[in-house]
This record gives sequence, structure tokens and C-alpha cells, in this order.
Amino acid sequence: MPPTLASLVHHSALKLTVRAGEDRLDVPVRWAHVSELADPVPYMEGGELLLITALKLDAEDPAAMRRYVKRLAGAGVVGLGFAVGVNYEDIPDALVRAARAEGLPLLEVPRRTPFLAISKAVSAAIAADQYRAVTAGFAAQRELTRQALAEGPEGLLAALASQVDGWAALYDASGAVVATAPEWAGRRAARLTADVERLRDRPAPASSVAGGPDTEDRVELHSLGTGRRPRAALAVGTAAALGTAERYAVHSAIALLTLTTERSRSLHAAEQRIGAAVLRMLLAGEPDHARAVAGGLYGSLLDAPFRLIVAEAAGPGGAEPLAALTEAVESAAARAGEAVLVVPDAQADAERLIVLAADDGASVAACAEHAAALEAARGRDRAAEEPELVVGVSAPVGPVAVAAAYRQAEQALSVARRRGRIHVEHEQLAAGSVVSLLADDAVKGFADGLLRPLYEHDATGRGDLVASLRAWLSRHGQWDAAAADLGVHRHTLRYRMRRVEEILGRSLDDPDTRMELWLALKATSAE
Repeated sequence: MPPTLASLVHHSALKLTVRAGEDRLDVPVRWAHVSELADPVPYMEGGELLLITALKLDAEDPAAMRRYVKRLAGAGVVGLGFAVGVNYEDIPDALVRAARAEGLPLLEVPRRTPFLAISKAVSAAIAADQYRAVTAGFAAQRELTRQALAEGPEGLLAALASQVDGWAALYDASGAVVATAPEWAGRRAARLTADVERLRDRPAPASSVAGGPDTEDRVELHSLGTGRRPRAALAVGTAAALGTAERYAVHSAIALLTLTTERSRSLHAAEQRIGAAVLRMLLAGEPDHARAVAGGLYGSLLDAPFRLIVAEAAGPGGAEPLAALTEAVESAAARAGEAVLVVPDAQADAERLIVLAADDGASVAACAEHAAALEAARGRDRAAEEPELVVGVSAPVGPVAVAAAYRQAEQALSVARRRGRIHVEHEQLAAGSVVSLLADDAVKGFADGLLRPLYEHDATGRGDLVASLRAWLSRHGQWDAAAADLGVHRHTLRYRMRRVEEILGRSLDDPDTRMELWLALKATSAE
């Protein structure tokens, strides 16, 4: 506890007497200051015990004393010490009445007590309080370290909550609650997710205070991590502002949790190297070797049906959208308690990410949700032309079909890139029509080049070869049915098909020619 007016009054060597403000002696004293100025307020900071002899004051003037005391109280002065036997044998009644009216504690200082003795007492008490705070801080640091080593982050949070007489919560990079202490604080911590997300957008280290007069707690939020983007966050909730000892405990917790997250970062990098080796073995058709290398690192992930996700981001800033996707997928897996294999794959012209995740698991769902959020944001940004991230997802497969799953994800990724979409699953390719794939500019260019001679012929008014070709192909080469559709004689249709062959220089008996012409017609009609 810092020194208070009460502790100074009870100091046996000072012999101070209370003359006013008896009910406000428990106020902390920040410093003892001597000033004989008629208006010392410009030199006050608040929290001082002001010591005077009234050398330049008319202490017997009631109006002057009311103004003087009112100014002191307004400046935050916590008490007034008046030395008797120097300029006045006793404290003038005008000053006593003014102090009582303002509720400002007024202490009588006997002549034998020098102001220096009071200043020394205040200074010694402040130093003792600071020493106690530092000692308590070191003790808290030792306890937090012991709990962190023995119990991990959960034990550290429990010790911190006890030290600050409040609660503490740890959040992951996505803003989700990882652990709380005590357990009842989980609901309070969950309400701060939006505040944690805003903190994440600021460069580390960063901190903020949440809560106001209408909330249950005063909550401090601190980012964790040494990189540009925070990897976690700590929330500390208390009923009042933290004291010095509690502040030491919070800073110690931040340091220990930062070390934990950075150590986890190193272990994560090692896991990624193992994951890359496991993925190469799966792609090579060696699932048994992959399981042997992985050990228990991925649990039952390599045995159950899973999906392969290939994400790609082009351009110099490609690493950032992939990092955001990684955070979303890994955070979802951690919350669901499921394993996920994430491998960065840098290509010559783009950054890539390969993810192996359980089918129907939280990671696959998080990937789709993240892509949907990006798609919605892109829809609001009219200036955005190409998506900064494209994702292809394979169908569910087992460990013996990873190479096929990779091809499926690549195909889905290619379609997403061509269609200007962010997220495409391989099942969507087979569920739709092949006609939608003909919208590609290269296909349209091929179709225009192939059919141009027929369109030029029809433009001269010498026949309707394009419509005749479309009717004949749609009827699978059946002359009578196609001629009926066109309203012409079948011999007329035969003549037109011979003209098509002559103009294009290709035989309609060739199935490849018929296929190409039909696709060209569908591509041009899709415009």
C-alpha cells in the first residue's frame, strides 16, 4: 500500500494532528511538497500533501482562504499541512473552516517537526511500497514460470488470474478463445472476440482496454508474438485498474506466453517439413511409408477419407492471403480437435498452399467459409477484377488415391481461375454441364475461327448452312428428322451438308469433326 494521510498521522515521530477532513485520511499520498506561493496550483500534479507556513497568505481572511482551499482541492491536492509556531501560533479559524467546507484534510504540524521529516517519511513509504511491489512481481513471475512449465498455458492463466484477483483468457490468431481461468470467465472472454480481431490488425506489440462504466470488468487486451502479425492475444479482466504488482504479473505472463507461441512457431515449422515429406510419399503412392514417417503426428487423418485442397495466390503479396487461409484452417482444426496437414508450396510464378484435411471436417468447412467471406468482400469492391486467392478442392479420397485427388484439386483450381471464382470443388465440375466450360476465351476463339467460313457464306444469302448444320448434328445425322425441323426436303439438306464439307475442307463422317463442330456451335450460342 502507498502512504496515506492516515499512515502519516499515525507516524509516531511526526506528531501530526488532524484539524479537518477526518473522513478522508485514507487517500494515498503521491508526494509531499513545500510551497509558500499564494497560488501553487500551476506546480501541482495531483495527489500531493502540500506543506505551508502561510508566509505569503492572509490566513485570517475567510474569503481568501475559501478561494485558496477551493483551488487546492480542484487541483487534486489530497491534504494541507500547516506548521504552527512559525508565522501563526495556531491554525487560523478561517483556514480551518474553509478546509472543512471543502472536505480537504488539514493537518497541524508542530514546530518541532520539520517539513523535511514529513517528506522523508513519505519518500520512505513510497520506496517501501515500490519494493514490496517489485518483490511481489518477482514472486509472481516465479509462480507463473513454474505453472507454465508444469501445466502449460492453462496453468499460467490460472496463476495470473489469482495474482490479479480477476480472470484471464488466451485467444488464438483468429480471435477464438483457447483457454480461460477460472472456467466461469469463458462467456465473458467470448464477448471480446471483435476487440481481439481489431487488435490483431495492429502491428505487434499492441494493447487496448475494453469495458466501460456499464460493463462488469475492466479488461486489458495484449497481443502476443514477435512477428508483424500477432499470433495470439491475452485478456486480463479485473474489477479495477491494475496496481504495480499486478502489472508486473501481467507483463511476465505476456513474456512467457510470447515465448510459448514462438516456440510453437518453431515446432510448427518442423511439422511443416515432416508434412511436406509425408505429402510427397502419398503423392508417390507410398501410404505405408507416409504413415511410418508421420507416426502419431496426424492421428487417424491418413486413414480416414480426406480431401486435398490446393490454394494459389499470385503477385508479390501472395503470401498474405495464403497466411490468412492457413490461420483460418488451422484455428478451426484446433478448436475441433482434428488433425490437418498444411504444406506451403512456392511455385515459380505464384505462392501455393496444399492442405490435406478430413472430409466433412471443420478445416474443410473453414476453408469454404473463408473463401465465401472473400467472395462477398470482392463483390462489394467494384474495383477488384481478379481474385487474389483461388482454391481447388478434391473429392473425398483414401490414402491410396492422393495423386488422383491432387489432379482433381488442380482441375478445380484451374476452373476457378478461368471463371474468376475463389473456391471450386471437384464435384461441382461433374454436377454441372460441360457447356459452361465453353465460355473460355480460347474456346470461343477456336469456335469463331472454325465457323467463320460458314457464317460468311450465309451472309451472302446463298443458304443457311449454320442452322442446317446445327439441326443435322442435333438429330445425330438423321436426314428426315433434321429436314423436318428445318422445313426443307432431305435432298436440300444433303446438298447443304456437302457444301459445309467443301467450305470447311473436313468430312462430316469423322466423329471428331462432328464433335468439334457441335462444341463450336454451343460455344458461339453461349455468348
